[in-house]
Amino acid sequence: MQNLMHRRRCLNLLMGGVAMVAMPACANAPERSIRPTLKPAPPVEGIVARSALGGDLAFAVIDIQSGNLLEGQGANTALPPASVAKAMTALYALEALGAGYQFRTRLVATGPVSDGVLRGDLILAGGGDPTLETDMLAALAADLVRGGVRQITGKFLVWGGALPFVEAIADDQSAQAGYNPSVSGLNLNFNRVHFGWERAGSDYAVTMDGRSSRHRPAVTMAQMQVASRSSPLYTYRRTATQDQWSVARSALGNSGSRWLPVRQPELYAGEVFRNLAGAQGLTLPAPEVARAAPAGQDLVTHRSQPLQTVLRDLLRFSTNISAEAVGMTASAARGGRPASLGASAGQMSDWARTRYGMSSTRMVDHSGLGADSRVSMTDLANMFRLAGQDGALRAILREHPFRDSNGNLRPRTDMDVRAKTGTLYFVSALGGYLRAPGGRDLAFAICSADLARRARVAGGQVDRPEGTAAWAQQARQMKQELLVRWAQAHS
Repeated sequence: MQNLMHRRRCLNLLMGGVAMVAMPACANAPERSIRPTLKPAPPVEGIVARSALGGDLAFAVIDIQSGNLLEGQGANTALPPASVAKAMTALYALEALGAGYQFRTRLVATGPVSDGVLRGDLILAGGGDPTLETDMLAALAADLVRGGVRQITGKFLVWGGALPFVEAIADDQSAQAGYNPSVSGLNLNFNRVHFGWERAGSDYAVTMDGRSSRHRPAVTMAQMQVASRSSPLYTYRRTATQDQWSVARSALGNSGSRWLPVRQPELYAGEVFRNLAGAQGLTLPAPEVARAAPAGQDLVTHRSQPLQTVLRDLLRFSTNISAEAVGMTASAARGGRPASLGASAGQMSDWARTRYGMSSTRMVDHSGLGADSRVSMTDLANMFRLAGQDGALRAILREHPFRDSNGNLRPRTDMDVRAKTGTLYFVSALGGYLRAPGGRDLAFAICSADLARRARVAGGQVDRPEGTAAWAQQARQMKQELLVRWAQAHS
């Protein structure tokens, strides 16, 4: 750790502009930077100028074997990592929980079962599983009935207290953003409800359900009203038992559908399970939220896929709720149930500073959705380098796609990139591994951020603020050109 921090202080001296240096450990660093011999490659300045993004640009490229910083610009500037933060969360969880860890969702009885009657309460108890889907609840209901339970005399309770409740991951997103749901110890369908609509004469027929591949149970805890207005697009109001939505009639067209965030996940999961149990012949009362941890006999248990599989999907599909649930579960395993999402993110930041020397890290969540998180590209790239030594992270990162100017995939056979992307409005990040021609392995991190422009659109109630799509496309193109440059220059 001491050598790592010593080296970091030396690297700080190089970050004022573009640095292209091959620098060994700082204990033996030369008095002045020695420019390495680079192979012909497009200049960084031209790539950056063509993007015309504005705001801040920071990147760092490190040779994995030697630890030398090969190129950097603004690399010690702390910027929002966006979803690249999920790679940090994956490492945090793997160390705390182990690759084979499985989340458990249980059906717990508070009394005995005799002659098919449960004489007590039935509790649907979540264990933080972010991947629980309706089909899995259907299997739980079928197993319960198959095990002999045909009636209950008590209440039907739902419990999500294994993790702290998070009403929304970030507070600067539109109300209808399905990627910004609540988080709980009991989650279902990534805490999203399916809203469908179809024109019916002069009005609309709407549906709200918790669908999956095999089942489409309707729910009443989420309600939708079609309103005669032009804006806002959606409004949301929470009551004691319902998520109440309204949508602007002018935005609907003839038919369509979308996923909306769920803000009361325990009641949502409970209602879906109640419907599925009813289909099996087991009538349950309306779900009630349990405030205390369940005590009783486990009747049926669902286990998630192993953590390594959960993390591979998390990194591929960038599911925010998965990152938050995994991160808070890791914090709970390390030091007891965290008081809040922010407290858990703080624990991960402390871990990153200790484990990888990431002194700039200040995370507000585990997904990167919160724009107030900060980390430098030097710290991120060095995290990838150190984590890459055992190959565990690289193995679960997806192959980064290369595209032409029309967005068509153009696979490259001369280089291999395994990386995590990150996108917020006017923030675009990428970090991971690059294997250059000849087999040289590099770790890198890039972030472009125009935080002034972001501040002007954050919190708006539109799905895609003006200018964000074009800016994101330009940022993706710039990152692709930088990757090609690094592969050519450092092969």
